[in-house]
Order: sequence, then structure tokens, then C-alpha cells
Amino acid sequence: MNRTLAIVKPDAVASGKTGKIIAHLEEAGFTLRAARLTRLNRAQAEAFYAVHRERPFFESLVSFMTSGPVMPLALEAENAVPRLREVIGATDPAEAVEGTIRKLFAESKERNAIHASDSDENAAQEIGFFFSGSERLAL
Repeated sequence: MNRTLAIVKPDAVASGKTGKIIAHLEEAGFTLRAARLTRLNRAQAEAFYAVHRERPFFESLVSFMTSGPVMPLALEAENAVPRLREVIGATDPAEAVEGTIRKLFAESKERNAIHASDSDENAAQEIGFFFSGSERLAL
């Protein structure tokens, strides 16, 4: 079993889709190991998305991710990282496969409902970003 991180983004939290997204993940075979409802401040969002700092969408991404509450989720499943990316679908919901989270719940390419780690290494770092100390011991 492997672990990965997902973040239910502000658009999905605000529109009441968090429970449906978590249910979809559990139905897809993921076990929820940790969850928290939080609101990122600008410094946290910039740190989390630092890899995108030089990209043209960085500023709008940071603004969006600080616009309301988010729900980070530590998930466990066999081949968790690639499996989660398959279950959530393409970044642009118009290109996402039917039945994926983004096809079902995303509003647009930017307001796309959910973040997913892109590698095992990033998953470990991202889980540590949101769940530290005694919380990680429970994982």
C-alpha cells in the first residue's frame, strides 16, 4: 500500500461537493488516513506551489487556493499516486474521462475541484506539509 495526498479545492468545498468527492475516492478503493479542513494563507500557498513559481498561472493559482477553505486528504491504496491521478481525471474537466472526479465536479481548468500529488516523493512531502508531528504518527 502507498500513500498520496489530495486536496479538495476551494471551489468544491464552497459548493458542497467535499463529501461526494471523498465518497468517490473511497468507492475507487482509497482508504482515508487523515483529513483536515483548513484555509491556506498566501505564504502557505506560495510554499506549497513553489514548483510553479515561474509559470504564468502561479499568481492566479495562489489567489484561488487562498480564496476559501480546502480539505487536504492523506489517502492510501495500491499504487496510490498513479491511481489517484487516474480517478481524478485531466486537469481540464472538458478533457477528463467520464466518471472521473473532475468530469463530475470541476467547474473549469483552474477551478478543477481537486489536487493530487504527481509522484511518490512529492506525495510524502505534501502529506508532511499538511499533516505533521503527532498527526503523521497516526498515519
